[in-house]
Amino acid sequence: MPYQWNQTRDGDDEVCELRLWPHRSLPRRGFALFIVITCGMLTLPLYPLIGTVTLWGLLPFLLLAVWGVWAALERSYKDAQMNEELTIDREAVHLVRTNARGPVQEWDCESYWAKVEMHPTGGPVPHYVTLKGKGRQVEIGAFLSEDERKAVYGEIADALKRIALPDPMGAG
Repeated sequence: MPYQWNQTRDGDDEVCELRLWPHRSLPRRGFALFIVITCGMLTLPLYPLIGTVTLWGLLPFLLLAVWGVWAALERSYKDAQMNEELTIDREAVHLVRTNARGPVQEWDCESYWAKVEMHPTGGPVPHYVTLKGKGRQVEIGAFLSEDERKAVYGEIADALKRIALPDPMGAG
């Protein structure tokens, strides 16, 4: 899954950190291999045309097609540079969203008042997950798949209950 939890202890306090990132189905090495194979496949129909004027008529369009695929995949890689980092400790919940093209967005709230909500319908994606507190509601993990959003919702809710709520026995 394209997210990772890190839990640390600072004395008696537990700190949970969640890092989320968009899924990458094509690694850089696969990207290079795909472009090479695409170029190779596009040259096959050109071999019979070597030495003819038709070759020079088709070549710019084939090069434009390869450039278009390359540019679209590069843009996809740039869009995937976004990530979200959620830190939960006894005092505060802090969310930092690093956008691929745009400003870094931050949200924080006292842990006791932070609330995670799932909206099965009505959001931009099914099972939309938001954090609410301090008079604001912010999205988290909208780029995850539906099953991943369901899982991360439960994990965030558990972490908030475990860390943010005071011990009912008064031990901390």
